[in-house]
Amino acid sequence: MIVVDTNVLAYFWIPGDSTLATRRLASVDPDWKAPLLWKSEFRNVLSTLIRAGKLAEDVAVDVIRAAERQMSESEFPVESETVLKLAASSGASAYDCEFVALAMELDVPLVTSDRRLARAFPDLTRVLEDAADGVS
Repeated sequence: MIVVDTNVLAYFWIPGDSTLATRRLASVDPDWKAPLLWKSEFRNVLSTLIRAGKLAEDVAVDVIRAAERQMSESEFPVESETVLKLAASSGASAYDCEFVALAMELDVPLVTSDRRLARAFPDLTRVLEDAADGVS
């Protein structure tokens, strides 16, 4: 079991440079968890791609539906106090700290492509490429 951030989910569902790494990650550990926030962030990724002309709206709808099915039993609320403490002590955004808080609560690693976040929480995070290759 791992917590994955929104970028990892997006890379899994939207073909691009990191899609292969996320597919390898899913084969190494398919039990992905995320805070409830993932869905709003994912919608924002999709709407940005639509506005940029890089993704058709009907494709985006199919993608979010598939991602919602994947995560339907794997999304959790997090404690606001924990998120705020993590953000204050690390300088990371509260958004990012929601994923960190969930990883802490579940006592599992957070897989991210955000190297800055990984540096802020080195004991809790794994960089996508390393995690996909089975490096702990």
